[in-house]
Amino acid sequence: MAMEARDIESMIKEAIPDAQVTIQDLAGDGNHYSATVISESFRGKSRVQQHQLVYQSLKGQMGGVLHALALQTGVPE
Repeated sequence: MAMEARDIESMIKEAIPDAQVTIQDLAGDGNHYSATVISESFRGKSRVQQHQLVYQSLKGQMGGVLHALALQTGVPE
């Protein structure tokens, strides 16, 4: 079963309320996405810590319903 882009965005925004989230379906199959997540809460955190926060927000869906997520994170300019 595929995961909808809006569901991914909702899960991220639920966990990181100030996040600006952009999701793209890379293969058109609902399983391979890229996400750009920008949040002030990432300031002072390493890239690994930022990615961990996003993966935690997906509540175990990575590797299951959501097969692949190319992730870019950052802080607002």
